[in-house]
Amino acid sequence: MLCTKLTNARFVTMDPAHPVAHDLGIWKGRIVGLDEAVTSLPAREVIDLQGATVLPGFIDAHVHLAWTGFKQNTPSIAGRTRIDDVLAVVEEAVLRKGSPGAWVSIAGYDQRALGRHLTAAELDRVSHGRKVFVLHDSGHGCVVNTAVLDLLPAGVPHGDGFLAEGAMGAARALRLPYSQDELAEAIGRAARTCVAEGVTACAEAGIGGALFGHSPVELGAYQLAREKGLLPLRVQLMVAADRLRPVAAHEADGIPRALDLGLRTGFGDDWLSVGALKIYTDGGMMARTAALSSPYEGLDHTGQLQDDPETLTKTIVAGHLAGWQLAVHAIGDRAADVALDALERAQRLRPRHGVRHRVEHAGLIRPDQLSRFARLGVSAVVQPNFLRYFGDDYAAIMGAERAPWLYRGKAFLDHGITLVGSSDRPVTDGSPLRAVQFMVERASESGQVIGPDEGITVEEALRAYTVAGAYACHWEDSVGSLSPGKRADLVVLGDDPRRVDTSRIGDIEVVATYVDGRDRRDGGPESGEGKP
Repeated sequence: MLCTKLTNARFVTMDPAHPVAHDLGIWKGRIVGLDEAVTSLPAREVIDLQGATVLPGFIDAHVHLAWTGFKQNTPSIAGRTRIDDVLAVVEEAVLRKGSPGAWVSIAGYDQRALGRHLTAAELDRVSHGRKVFVLHDSGHGCVVNTAVLDLLPAGVPHGDGFLAEGAMGAARALRLPYSQDELAEAIGRAARTCVAEGVTACAEAGIGGALFGHSPVELGAYQLAREKGLLPLRVQLMVAADRLRPVAAHEADGIPRALDLGLRTGFGDDWLSVGALKIYTDGGMMARTAALSSPYEGLDHTGQLQDDPETLTKTIVAGHLAGWQLAVHAIGDRAADVALDALERAQRLRPRHGVRHRVEHAGLIRPDQLSRFARLGVSAVVQPNFLRYFGDDYAAIMGAERAPWLYRGKAFLDHGITLVGSSDRPVTDGSPLRAVQFMVERASESGQVIGPDEGITVEEALRAYTVAGAYACHWEDSVGSLSPGKRADLVVLGDDPRRVDTSRIGDIEVVATYVDGRDRRDGGPESGEGKP
């Protein structure tokens, strides 16, 4: 007897062996069959989906769950366009903190809305003895007041309170880490938001590091979230490369640096696992720190690498030698050159087949770099919603020649490069359906079409958020398509993205989100047949 039979639906399976189905059977959290294989079988529960469209659950291959959860509960200055209005929000948050000397966090900062950066002196006027930390929406910078600047080690560069990249990491290091309980609650909040948008699995893009880490024992917080029933979706954890340490392993292992005990990609189960090693080569386009090969339009600099190229290369090679899948953050084309050079060197030193190294973001990729991606078998993990929401700005700072190269779609596919969809939540909207819409129409919110030749079909965009996401995370044997034997992870939609006008895709209702055969939109994994 089946546990559940879903019937009277249009199942878009993403499986070429059985592309469309009417019925789907579930037993102990797995799909056991489609159509005639299950139609006549009895089931404890039969759910009539009344003609709805059902897809494999969306896979977001690059998110920041803890950061998302904390941001949801942090005072925000998003949308403010006047310095005085921003300072009023900061002061209100400061006055809610009881003790002088306490840290006050502010979210939603983006200098583009204000026309310039805030300054430490301006924050000083409303700090009332507290330490103020205003995080840039990109995650690659912050503004702090003088109380924080005075605590920084000598030589940390700052522009009148603005700290970018490693300098921001130095400010973050001054604060006490979050507790595992606090982290678990934040992770749970963010996970519920993902599930509400049809996401059934995601890759957390970097734990334990200086830039985005929240605790030296951060992995334990994800285990705690699972144990407390706060994790309603599958999570793969990328580990920040700065956690690697020199090791005296046997010379035959050829491992110069590793995580403690040799932990690497693949450890865990199909609910919570360790994924790629996350390595940053540059910053972000919003903060103007993405590393370009020629200057930003209207600016006299080309962004910045996180370190000198040889040091970055040594880290990438060490991760490869230690057996990791690598997720190399490279937004600008100069950073992509560094990433591709290092990955090529790593494969020469120790060829590894099926490793599936990834470039995270691949925000500006020149035409000559595409063949290198293909030759190295590197996946491009892009964030289409960046251009949907920030496209006008990005196109302006790249100029007419480079703008069509932003967050490519068709060019990757034409070169045989695996195109993977993701959000980088909470940097911008995490909705996969809105991202799919952009991948097809390439239109920003203002209506500007950016790189129209990079538009792809709806089916290709859906594949980027299902089959390709599973492939990038080494999950293709268990999720990514509605195939017999795979986990019953699926999303029920109020309409078919392939049949509505493209402009309506982003507004399609997510009716239900199933993980392991249970709708998770109102509960975690602790209940029902899908208990891990």
